[in-house]
Amino acid sequence: MKKVNLYNIAISFAVLLLIISLIFVFAGRVDKAGPTLILFFILFALAVRGFEKFKGFSYTIWIFAAVTASMYYPQYLTSLGSFQLKLLIVPLLQIIMFGIGSQISLNDFTGVIKMPEGVFIGVGFHYLIMPFIALGISHIFKFPPEIAAGIILIGCVPSGLASNVKSFIARANLALAVTIGAISTLLAPFVTPLLMKLLGGQFIEVNF
Repeated sequence: MKKVNLYNIAISFAVLLLIISLIFVFAGRVDKAGPTLILFFILFALAVRGFEKFKGFSYTIWIFAAVTASMYYPQYLTSLGSFQLKLLIVPLLQIIMFGIGSQISLNDFTGVIKMPEGVFIGVGFHYLIMPFIALGISHIFKFPPEIAAGIILIGCVPSGLASNVKSFIARANLALAVTIGAISTLLAPFVTPLLMKLLGGQFIEVNF
């Protein structure tokens, strides 16, 4: 009971912080909304952990918190003294992927092999849905050509670490997610340039 009350209190404070953030935004003081908006996402991410149906959203909300913090305070996330924090990206990715891999057994992959249609559907939809959503966003918001091409490029690259982490949190078919990611990565040197030529070529010149 006490735990539930704590989570309810956290949600109440999160809503209050969101209201304060919106007041800053509508008052034209977007630069002042940073701290309250970051605290809102942090409290909200912690609060949803107390509700079984919504606890899976915690990871996504933490991403919003991190993105908001990086947008308002980029200077604190690029270096630590003379050490460039970007050097941590590769080892951290390796650690996370090792952790995910440790949760999968060979038996999990035999199920994927027996039902390969899931892999074909996943890879096919990945290279259809994401690029065309990126193209649609670029047209709807009328971005400059270079920005539009960048958004389309993000939509045309293979599924990465985040999809596997989300599959793990959602307790989905992790072996299938890893297999789709691996195959889409192997296809990327051919499919990504082709899609960029067809879609991104509408905005800038693309050499296949």
